[in-house]
Amino acid sequence: MSGLILPVPDSLAAGLALLMALMPVEAQGQPGTAQCRLPNRIPTPRVENPINERDVRRMAIGGYTLALSWTPQYCASTAARSMQCDKSIGRFGFILHGLWPDGKGRSWPQWCSLASVLPREVLAENLCVTPSVQLMQREWAKHGTCMAKKPDAYFDKARALYLGLRFPDMALMARQSRLTAGQLAGAFARANPGMRIDMIRVGSNRYGMLSDLWICLDTAFNPTRCPAGRRGLSLNSRIRVRTGY
Repeated sequence: MSGLILPVPDSLAAGLALLMALMPVEAQGQPGTAQCRLPNRIPTPRVENPINERDVRRMAIGGYTLALSWTPQYCASTAARSMQCDKSIGRFGFILHGLWPDGKGRSWPQWCSLASVLPREVLAENLCVTPSVQLMQREWAKHGTCMAKKPDAYFDKARALYLGLRFPDMALMARQSRLTAGQLAGAFARANPGMRIDMIRVGSNRYGMLSDLWICLDTAFNPTRCPAGRRGLSLNSRIRVRTGY
């Protein structure tokens, strides 16, 4: 199944091209000027479902996390060929990793229903914000099935939240010699009115390089203070930003 190739519908390709052309560069999470170009054919992802029944967790949702991944670091640290790192498709900055439901305590819902392979229309419509068909398949199976009955409803919401963000000048962030996680979160908050530093968590790899950014949301999908104990760097932690890949 994973070896199949699906053509991109002409109407979707044209619509995505227009959308990306009209979007401000910063809304794409880009440190420079670049546009996403849908490939002529899109691979079909393999189905992912929980391996064990004990991995299934169905519970009330207490909020959400909008998870972003920093492409330059991802592409510098992975040996696998990836659409996200393919410069013929686009030069990505922050991409949408996923929209995750959180529980009301320290646990969270996941793998709520068995998921079939995503329709090609859903893949094509979201590939420029999440440039990995397998990541989209996993996000739908693990997180989306706990939030929506159909994948297009889940991805439409996640994409709208992502496209509503504005990003700071990441090239400027990369030039800072003593950058902290708090300063990076502060720059991100200033770019997005109504957002505060305590609503943002910053992630790095073991070498202190920016890898992820998580935005905490309430049950109405508005930014909210992140609960205590969630993963992320302390505000005073030093962090470095890679921009080239």
